Amino acid sequence: MSSRLFSTKSMGDLMSQASDTTHGFKRTLTATNLTTLGIGAIIGAGIFVLTGQAAAQYAGPAIVISFIISGLACAFAGLCYAEFASMIPIAGSAYTYAYATLGEFLAWIIGWDLILEYLFAASTVSVGWGGYVISFLNDFGIHIPTAFTAASGSVLVQLPEVGWQEVTKNLITNLTAKGIDINTLPHVTAVLNLPAMFIVAVLTLLLVIGIKESANFNNIMVITKVSVIIMFIGLGIAFIKAGNWHPFIPKNTGTWGQFGWSGVLRGAGVIFFAYIGFDAVSTAAQEAKNPQKHMPIGILGSLSISTVLYILVALVLTGIVSYTTLNVADPVAVGVNAMGPGMFWLRPIVKIAAIAGLSSVILVLLMGQPRIFYSMSRDGLLPPVFSKVHPKFKTPYISSLLTGFVAIILAGILPISILGELVSIGTLLAFVIVCLSIILLRKKRPELERPFRTPFVPLIPILGAVICFVQMASLPFETWLRLLIWMALGFIIYFTYGIRHSMLRKTGPTSK
Repeated sequence: MSSRLFSTKSMGDLMSQASDTTHGFKRTLTATNLTTLGIGAIIGAGIFVLTGQAAAQYAGPAIVISFIISGLACAFAGLCYAEFASMIPIAGSAYTYAYATLGEFLAWIIGWDLILEYLFAASTVSVGWGGYVISFLNDFGIHIPTAFTAASGSVLVQLPEVGWQEVTKNLITNLTAKGIDINTLPHVTAVLNLPAMFIVAVLTLLLVIGIKESANFNNIMVITKVSVIIMFIGLGIAFIKAGNWHPFIPKNTGTWGQFGWSGVLRGAGVIFFAYIGFDAVSTAAQEAKNPQKHMPIGILGSLSISTVLYILVALVLTGIVSYTTLNVADPVAVGVNAMGPGMFWLRPIVKIAAIAGLSSVILVLLMGQPRIFYSMSRDGLLPPVFSKVHPKFKTPYISSLLTGFVAIILAGILPISILGELVSIGTLLAFVIVCLSIILLRKKRPELERPFRTPFVPLIPILGAVICFVQMASLPFETWLRLLIWMALGFIIYFTYGIRHSMLRKTGPTSK
């Protein structure tokens, strides 16, 4: 049994699957498309939502260091991804890489982990999208009932400075320090987050229609948001008050993860999911025109551009306003407000960019999940319905619709804090496995052609795996518990269905 669990998929089978155009996808994506897909997934919630929230709750101005730590880990992991993506150019991302190196059982674990990552990530970002849309509509006097703008059961209070906000321990502490009794403020209990549910439904339908149409939409969104982010950085520099950066690393409150260096590490772990865009690029390998050449460009190019923008925005935002004011749904808009009445013209532009940016993130995440389903189904680990491709649109339409439906439910009922932490731990686990797989495959199959080679092996993969695991360890215990429950459910599915229907069982195990 154990030898069968760790049987690997042959490189010949993988390359045969990659060249299958009769039952597979259209190869329409260029290096530019792949790079903008990566930027589309990376630049979004990290800048427009989580930068402010993580600064306010965990790291203060040192959120910049958190982004550097996460960016460094992603750089190491990205180099490993680039080697795999050029060598195994098919859909499935880390799942496929693990199948080729670590065996079927560990491939299932990473595939199931990626399902957690993408489903919850799309839902997470849609909640941030809803926050900016609500704020944008409010500027024009259009008000969605507050009960339908947040996760089910969330208690919201109305603050004079920023409007409605979810009650958190950090919020209560800040209000108490100002002499405000939270019980005296207007309260509302939320029913559903309708704006978040709406955007997931619209983008799911777009993805069913076709990958090229989706990529074109994403290109427009990426140009819009990057242009406005550069404008915000350029204009915001003039409004930085150095005093807002002091202390740069706020003193720890006495609780691990709340400011101090432990807060910097927790902040890095929480915001890490904002970097998963290059993982999403690797899921589109089977739709790239020249994957061996273009996949490394798309992965490393999008990661480099996005990391620089993250660091600059974090510096400017925490320099314009105190980090204590940024625990809101639209922190960049708060920064614009602080620039003074003369800059109010920038407020709607920033919100439009945020809406466009978050739309492209949701799109890419919703695109990645069905392609992982597709690969797992083609391998027999999931039912055949998940690998059905639409005869006209050439997209995995059934799994796209299923992914969208589940993401809609999650977006409507769960708060962004729980969603974000689950995505981060799932992403970090995927990166650890990919980094270690590079070392294993170099030893097992040194003769394989590698159009792109990760430099300084095993140092780079080891550093990537270690930094990612340290960030995993910094996440709350409740997040680890949710991950273990999710994995237990995955084990049940694998041992009751996957192991009995595996295509590898039918063709015979191999390590070649």
